[in-house]
Amino acid sequence: MAGTAFAPSSSGLIFNQGKELSARNGSSLFQYNGLKVVHPIQVKNGFISTSAKSRRIKAMAAPTVSAPKRETDPKKRIVITGMGLVSVFGNDIDTFYSKLLDGVSGITPIDRFAASEYSVRFAGQIHDFSSSGYIDGKNDRRLDDSWRYCLVAGRRALDDASLGKEVLDTMDKMRIGVLVGSGMGGISAFSNGVEALVRKGYKKITPFFIPYSITNMGSALLAIDTGLMGPNYSISTACATANYCFFAAANHIRRGDADIMVAGGTEAPISPTGVGGFIACRALSQRNNDPEKASRPWDKNRDGFVIGEGAGVLIMESLEHAMERGANIIAEYLGGAVTCDAHHMTDPRPDGSGVSSCIIKSLEDAGVSPEEVNYVNAHATSTLAGDLAEVNAIKKVFKDTSEIKMNATKSMIGHGLGAAGGLEAIATIKAITTGWLHPTINQYDLEPEVTIDTVPNVKKQHEVNIAISNSFGFGGHNSVVVFAPFKP
Repeated sequence: MAGTAFAPSSSGLIFNQGKELSARNGSSLFQYNGLKVVHPIQVKNGFISTSAKSRRIKAMAAPTVSAPKRETDPKKRIVITGMGLVSVFGNDIDTFYSKLLDGVSGITPIDRFAASEYSVRFAGQIHDFSSSGYIDGKNDRRLDDSWRYCLVAGRRALDDASLGKEVLDTMDKMRIGVLVGSGMGGISAFSNGVEALVRKGYKKITPFFIPYSITNMGSALLAIDTGLMGPNYSISTACATANYCFFAAANHIRRGDADIMVAGGTEAPISPTGVGGFIACRALSQRNNDPEKASRPWDKNRDGFVIGEGAGVLIMESLEHAMERGANIIAEYLGGAVTCDAHHMTDPRPDGSGVSSCIIKSLEDAGVSPEEVNYVNAHATSTLAGDLAEVNAIKKVFKDTSEIKMNATKSMIGHGLGAAGGLEAIATIKAITTGWLHPTINQYDLEPEVTIDTVPNVKKQHEVNIAISNSFGFGGHNSVVVFAPFKP
């Protein structure tokens, strides 16, 4: 970037088409090219002109480059003190990660609705889900599955953080917020309401049609259930949703809006409308005869993603607050970032520039250098364009990938859309705490451009130094979050 001007604060610099600059004070400034001073800038009559004179100032004014600095303020350092999920492998975190380490596929034929006439008849569908102990029977029957998953995952995360009802009742609930997003909201509730309208007329629409359809209801219901009165809303950025929620939740804590945030994503799209809609987008794998091998990120023979569902929720807490209450600290959230491709509704930029800029910004926010990162939980949906665009972006940022390992959780559980980042954040944190990376299954014929270790088919032991978790969504939404082992 040529000709960028740096000035003392309140100098009032005005850029005019990149050619002339003006300043409201009478100070001398310096013109920079990158990090080197090129020549001094003289201010005359309110306008800045450059001169080749007095080049001796160059050596005196050259800026120094400092290494990235991590946050040290315990009020702004953010730690993970609890995790909760609902997944194809059940609701227990250790069972979930054990299945991932074993390379088990959770992809099965759809039996929730009659899918025999659909061109795609399999999914990462949750079977035998129970909300017992978390949602009363009447509400359980009324709720869209997306909100059922949210309530169970959120409550389990709070329990994991030793924040059950009795403890919460002793705390300032105005300082605890909820930010659980969804890409599609209550799609079954919405579809049922439309069907009632078309078949029987508007008088037969349930009064719960609107409340259980709108995307903010996960956060709202979880707050109503627990009495948490801090920041509360939902973010909906398609498949990037959960990471957006983590990023925003962390910033609420850093700004002092809250001490604790319950954050993540939830989704229940396996319905006639959800599956049919993605078939229409031509986004799904059609490997009906071999569903367990359908999700195959980076494999040459991949033919689309496998739709999944579930919820993943983290308890994010300021280090100061966590230490004051003696919480068990699982890992540390170092930072994150969000960007937009501004390119296409469904396709990523082929060169991965939107993603690479997001990764760079996340590392800047985290205060770490690219050389410190040695694990990537990739978005890796098993689509033709998306998988390679992400790899291109990663290789742009990390010039030497010899020490990096990268895997794809979606190869086993499918693509949970708005919940994907939440489930993958939990997988990332479990990799940090266990020292084991789950495999990317169905790796038979790797794309030649993929020169990073994808942990093919078999788990690997790996001490994670810094991990990033990527999530990208329709509309060009990019999100990256950074986690690390907690070190006091």
